[in-house]
Amino acid sequence: MSTLTPDRLNDPEVVRTDPAPTPVSWRNAILYGVIALVALFGFALSTAAADVSRLIVSTSKDAVQIAPLLLPSRTTALALAVIAVVLAALAFYATMNRKRFGPMLPVAFGVVVLLAFLVWVVAGNESGLPLPHLLSTALTAALPLVFGGIAGLLCERSGIINIAIEGQLLAGAFLAVVVGTATGSPYLGLIAAPIAGALVGLLLALFSIKYRVDQIIVGVVLNVLVIGLTNYLFSTVLTQNPGGLNSPPRVPVIAIPVLSQIPVLGPVLFRQTIIVYLMFALVAFLQVMVFRSRWGLRMRSVGEHPEAADTVGIDVNRTRYRNTVLGSAIAGFGGAALVSVGLAFTKELTAGRGYIALAAMILGRWNPTGALAAALLFGFADSLNRVLGNIGSPVPSQLLAMLPYLATIFAVAGLVGRVRPPAAEGTPYPK
Repeated sequence: MSTLTPDRLNDPEVVRTDPAPTPVSWRNAILYGVIALVALFGFALSTAAADVSRLIVSTSKDAVQIAPLLLPSRTTALALAVIAVVLAALAFYATMNRKRFGPMLPVAFGVVVLLAFLVWVVAGNESGLPLPHLLSTALTAALPLVFGGIAGLLCERSGIINIAIEGQLLAGAFLAVVVGTATGSPYLGLIAAPIAGALVGLLLALFSIKYRVDQIIVGVVLNVLVIGLTNYLFSTVLTQNPGGLNSPPRVPVIAIPVLSQIPVLGPVLFRQTIIVYLMFALVAFLQVMVFRSRWGLRMRSVGEHPEAADTVGIDVNRTRYRNTVLGSAIAGFGGAALVSVGLAFTKELTAGRGYIALAAMILGRWNPTGALAAALLFGFADSLNRVLGNIGSPVPSQLLAMLPYLATIFAVAGLVGRVRPPAAEGTPYPK
C-alpha cells in the first residue's frame, strides 16, 4: 500500500480523504432575528410612552406583602427587545463561526422575548398581570402533558410508539369522573384513572407486540375507539344522571406550612394538590431509574438493540409489555389531573393534549426532566391564554386560543434540532 509522502501532496492523482465540513444551518439564527425584530417593533416601539405595566407578585395568603411592580412599558419593553436583538446577533455569530452555546442561548432568548410580550400586553391595563396565578395555572395545565410525556417516554424507550396517549388521557379522565362522583372521594377517582389508561395500553401492547400491527395505526385506532366510546357513554349515561355520575369532587389543595407563604414561589410550588407533588416525585424518581438503574438499562437496551438484549437473557417482548402498560397507566393518571379541579366530563375533553404530550416528549429528548420542561412551556402558553382572556388584552381571543398549539409547532420545528429516537422504536421483535 502506497503512503502519502510530502512530495505527493500536490499530485492531482492522489485522492484526498479530508472529511467534508458540516453544512451550516442558519435556521435558528434567522428565527431568532425575526422574533427579535417582532419584539422591537411589535412590542417595544408600539407601546405608548405614558403607559405603565402593572405586575402583581403577592397574594393575600403570603407572609410578606409586596406592592405591585409598576414598570414604564415602553422603556422596559425596549430594553428587553434590545437584549433580544443582541442575543440574536450572538446566534448569527455562533452559526457563522460554527460554535455552540448549548441550551442557555435559546432559554435566555425565550425568557427575554416573553417578558417583553408580557410588558406590552398589560401596558395601560389597570387590572395588572397576576404572576402567581399565571404560574400556578401554568403548572396545573402542564400536569396532563407531563404524565402523557412520561408515558410516551417509557413506551418508546422500550421500542413501542405510543400514539394512543390522547385516548389514555381521555379514558383516565372519564373513569376518574365516574368513580369520583359515585363514591364521593376524589382520591378513589385518582386510583381508578390509571386502570383505564392501563387497559388502553394493554390493547396497544397486544396488537403491537403479539400481532405485529403497525404501531402508529394501532395508536390512531385506539384514540378513535376511546373517543367514540366515551362520547357514547357521555350521551347515554352521564347526561341522564349528571348529579350521580358527572359531578366529581375537587381534589383538595395541600398547603405546606411556611413554604406556601413565600411570595410568588409559595402559591406555585407549595400550595398545590397531591397530583402536583406526585408529579415532581415521579419525574425525579424516573430520572434516576431510567439512566442510573438496572431496570432502566434493560429498558433502554430493548429500545435500542433488542437482539443484543435478547442475547444477554432479557425477555424483550415481556419488557415491552410491562413498560407499555406502566406508561399507559401513568397517562391515565394524567387524565385524572384534567378533572382534578372538579371539572365535569365533556366530549373530547382532552382537546389534543395527548399529541402535545408527544411533542413535549420529543422536545425533551426522551428524558423525564426534559419532558417536564417542555410540558411547562406548553402549559404556560395555555395559562397565558386563560389569564389574558380574563384581564383583557389587545391580542385577539382567537389567537390566544391558538397559543398552546403555536408554541408546540414553533418549539418542535425551531428548537428541537436534530434528535435521535430509540433505534428500535416501532420495530416488532419476533422471538
